[in-house]
Amino acid sequence: MTELENGWQPPVLSSKVAVVTGASRGVGRGIALALGEAGAKVYVTGRSVRGEPTTEGLPGTIDDTADEVTARGGLGVAVRCDHTDDADTERLFAQIAETDGKLDILVNNAWSGYERWPEAKFDAPFWKQPAWRWELFAGSLRGQFVASRLAAPLMIAGRSGLIVNVSFTDGEVYLGQTAYDVCKTASDRMVVGMGYELRKHGVGAVAVHPGFVRTERVEAAWDLLGEGPAQVVHSPEYVGRAIAHLAADPDVIEHSGKRLAVGDLAVQYGFADTDGRQPPPFRLEGRITLAARMERLNRVVAAGREAAAK
Repeated sequence: MTELENGWQPPVLSSKVAVVTGASRGVGRGIALALGEAGAKVYVTGRSVRGEPTTEGLPGTIDDTADEVTARGGLGVAVRCDHTDDADTERLFAQIAETDGKLDILVNNAWSGYERWPEAKFDAPFWKQPAWRWELFAGSLRGQFVASRLAAPLMIAGRSGLIVNVSFTDGEVYLGQTAYDVCKTASDRMVVGMGYELRKHGVGAVAVHPGFVRTERVEAAWDLLGEGPAQVVHSPEYVGRAIAHLAADPDVIEHSGKRLAVGDLAVQYGFADTDGRQPPPFRLEGRITLAARMERLNRVVAAGREAAAK
């Protein structure tokens, strides 16, 4: 039987040390679990910890994710870290330097840009957008830069490693909100520069683009979204499998500086999602922008919660 017929055969990452930021839930959690299943030691970072209120009240904590990473065969280490706080990030990498002396994989996944959405329409024009939304986007982007800056010396010392920015753009297609478009495009552009500067040290940097992911946020709205999304949706672990295969590829440096769609990587490396399907790359088609889709999704989530509370 092929891998697509018989489940995922993870690459061997048992000697690797990884950091996945924003891994309490969603895409970050899926990435951490896949890396754990491949045998890696995974530092799971985020703000939601067991026994305390979670971000937006959504399920999942870094402790839960770390425990499951270990259960899957890796070693999960939960570290509370707000990646908009440089001191938090500096403590994280100091801990890794002291404990492990190296770092093989950094996944910059943390993104706070969808928080506080009820306070202003997500797809409103730029002159109606509050300044705090720009700060959420820009703070998340800066968090990627700061984490990469601190990770790079640990990778350069070993002359190997991979930095991944989890982002999304679709060529020249406008995402539907100026600040959102600028920061997502900047995340892609960041890996161009990092890849250029790191190449001579044997370290790669890429942007990985998920499709429509069935995260906890989407789960909360699933029954109200209808049948359409089911055709293209994929699990958070589909993204993790893509990154695991990239990290294990001895020629990953050839991808450095590029933006890579998860669906394309699935074909290249021959893996499927957890349900055996191989969803294609997500494309923004039609008149509905990504920002408008996010606004609709947020409103559906809110409607679902209000209905459940009655």
